[in-house]
Amino acid sequence: MRPNVRFIIFGLFLGLPATGCASCQQDAVCSMRGTINNPENKTMRRQMLQKGLGQFCQQMTTRNAPLKLAPESPVIGRFYPKDCHMKELPNGDLFVEFGGFGYGYTNISKRMSFTMSGAVEYNQDFLVAKDECDIYAYFRTKNVASSNFAIKQIEQPVASFLSALSPIAQNFGQQLVSGKLADGFTVIHDHENNDDFDIGLVELGKRPLHPYDVHGNNRITVENLRTEVHQNQRDFVGPITIADSGRALFFTGGMDGTQAIDLLVYTQEAGDNALALYTNYPQSGPIPAPPVFTDVMPTGQGFNRTIPLAKGVYYLVLDNTPSAGPTMPPVNAFDDRAAVVSYALQIGDAP
Repeated sequence: MRPNVRFIIFGLFLGLPATGCASCQQDAVCSMRGTINNPENKTMRRQMLQKGLGQFCQQMTTRNAPLKLAPESPVIGRFYPKDCHMKELPNGDLFVEFGGFGYGYTNISKRMSFTMSGAVEYNQDFLVAKDECDIYAYFRTKNVASSNFAIKQIEQPVASFLSALSPIAQNFGQQLVSGKLADGFTVIHDHENNDDFDIGLVELGKRPLHPYDVHGNNRITVENLRTEVHQNQRDFVGPITIADSGRALFFTGGMDGTQAIDLLVYTQEAGDNALALYTNYPQSGPIPAPPVFTDVMPTGQGFNRTIPLAKGVYYLVLDNTPSAGPTMPPVNAFDDRAAVVSYALQIGDAP
């Protein structure tokens, strides 16, 4: 089975005609969808995409890309793009060069951190759905010019030793992060001003599968996923930008697999430092800064929290270690009690 990776961009905004408001812009595109969807009008569609493409690298480097082994599988790691350069080619295609770092988890290696860079040529286009007037931006991979993957740290000492003798770990990591670049990706901007993303080409009118239905509540959805946080591991959701005062994070979730895990929120500086330690060292140590919010998420019941936050950038950390937060999960080398967390994380007005 070839691994599947959810990759690259959330929230690409199309360059719609300037009509004074977001809903008016959506209505304008909706009224022209017959003309827009005409296969002969690809040049016009690309011209409408230009404004949104100007935000491509900004969007890419201010979000993480959750990593999965298959579409129905939970998240097992994340990639954090840090560098991005793009240009339009003479044929109108989009050429993107990017680089960053991340982590993933396997039963053999336990946590594995890595760096990755790549260069991809995309044949970009968009269509407008018939029923709800949702906009589907398609980025079909035309050519993977380069892809470079390098392991930084492996938590399991035996796996680390074997990786020096065998290309297995290297090949797994290469496929985990870059194996699906050839599938391209789809960005969906719906009629309620929400944005969604999936690897590959999502059929017009269809939506990716998410654990929670969070449409129509006047909130911005940051993530709507299922993640697997193994024994003595963490998952760093972010960076998350709170752009205005009077706003809050809304966390809706449920967890199974272990007794409880910690839900922690850190400022960007503290979160960046903690993430660097997490990927630069094989063991999970203390986080060298206090969180701005702490709570314990128990197993087997609904969990809802409203977290008012000042304007700024934050990380939300799901922690299954005894070295951060109030819980003290047991560490047993022969009994990995992974926490499987389904959650929707949104930004909205604070109560």
